Amino acid sequence: MIINCVWEHNGNDTLLYATNFVGAYTRGESLEIAKAKMPQEIVSYCSWLGMEAEGKAEIVIVGEKRSELTISDADSDVLFESEQAQLTIEEYEALKTLALKSAKDFLALYESIPDKDAAAAPERKTFYGQVPRTANEMYEHTKNVNTYYFAEIAVEADHDGNIYECRKRGFEALESNPDFLQNAVTEGSYGEDWSLRKVLRRFIWHDRIHAKAMYRMAIKVFGAEHVVNPFCF
Repeated sequence: MIINCVWEHNGNDTLLYATNFVGAYTRGESLEIAKAKMPQEIVSYCSWLGMEAEGKAEIVIVGEKRSELTISDADSDVLFESEQAQLTIEEYEALKTLALKSAKDFLALYESIPDKDAAAAPERKTFYGQVPRTANEMYEHTKNVNTYYFAEIAVEADHDGNIYECRKRGFEALESNPDFLQNAVTEGSYGEDWSLRKVLRRFIWHDRIHAKAMYRMAIKVFGAEHVVNPFCF
């Protein structure tokens, strides 16, 4: 099983993205640590989709981005070379389906947590402020990027209602543009380059980051038998 990966790093701090498993990622204090985590991430990702990860994992680095960002906190601005190509309607629908499934599963995990204000970790600050610690904080943070991500490709969206509803409305607003499949690369906030493919990947990736944190917090506080695990972590 070939896992094509883009390596984004600041010094030794590493984010590794699996380009052929959209949204799958690992982090580590070095490339080797992140690579060692990737096979299990792909097993989890495939289980999430009802598939089986077949054969021994072979990790191939297909892109690299040296960054000045706080990679250890999952700050990222990489645009993959593969995220600059036009989309077919079939590709778009498949990726949109994944992004909406991710939102629906994130909501299911959140709703299953008995006390949404419980926390298991001390306070810690990152590039975007305090790290979300409770289920409520993780959920609100993850939902609220809906407005931001769509705005980076000039789509007006909101984050009203639940995470699934607002993401679905964002895609509907996107699709009102007859040229949306052109996947134009645009310069967004902070000089960062964006495309529709990147937005689709970022939604799934960002969900996974905070779903993992939410699930780990929940099983530590309440036990695995008291929360659902739709992402198969």
